[in-house]
Amino acid sequence: MKIAVAGKGGVGKTTFTALLIKQLVEANKGAILAVDADPNSNLNEALGIEVHASIADILDEVKGGKAIPEGMPKDVYVEYRLSQVLNETDYVDLVVMGVPQGSGCYCYPNDLMRKYLENLRQNYDYVVIDNEAGMEHLARRVVTDIDYLFVVSDASARGIRSAGRVFDIVKTVGINVKNIYLVITKVLPTGIEELKPEIEATGLEVVGTIPYDEVVARYDLAGKPLVELPADSPSVLAVKNIFSKLAL
Repeated sequence: MKIAVAGKGGVGKTTFTALLIKQLVEANKGAILAVDADPNSNLNEALGIEVHASIADILDEVKGGKAIPEGMPKDVYVEYRLSQVLNETDYVDLVVMGVPQGSGCYCYPNDLMRKYLENLRQNYDYVVIDNEAGMEHLARRVVTDIDYLFVVSDASARGIRSAGRVFDIVKTVGINVKNIYLVITKVLPTGIEELKPEIEATGLEVVGTIPYDEVVARYDLAGKPLVELPADSPSVLAVKNIFSKLAL
């Protein structure tokens, strides 16, 4: 099953992704591959996984050509190097996409990356992708056929409108998504009643809300993995409630 999470920066997208993975792990749903496709990569911190390299690092090496040993075919070298960016743990494996630094065309490296991810995902029951707001990797078909797409917004009119634009991108590029939902984060006790007109304008169904959680803020400040949040944390309980509604 492929699960994707998207939304603009600062809305709690990575927090939701990490806590959704936490639910999959605790429910013993099977082998999980997490893919950090956000240029502002920090899913590894939320999961408590140390990362040394990204796929983009490999793409830059291949594009330059200088790092490839003489006599070794390019695709063999890429496959070898890509195998080294898989960060394995006892509960979830993680791949970080990263951001290519050079200019020019990355068509060939992207094709290799697509093939690598397609082969890799066959070893897992779940692939969970933390995307950028622009959905670049989905738009380029690096990842295809999404079972669940969660568009995350904070409890602001601006955030809801941004979520609507993400939905428009999905429809425009023709990404195959079976189920798509809106998740609203950082909700205050006053609720989201005033946001209903903005929500309705997006055409997205709200699957759940996540309250503002001071515990998350403290964990972020201390650099503690969010997957270690206590079971009674408001954010954990809210994501658990969303998880229970769906056939994940």
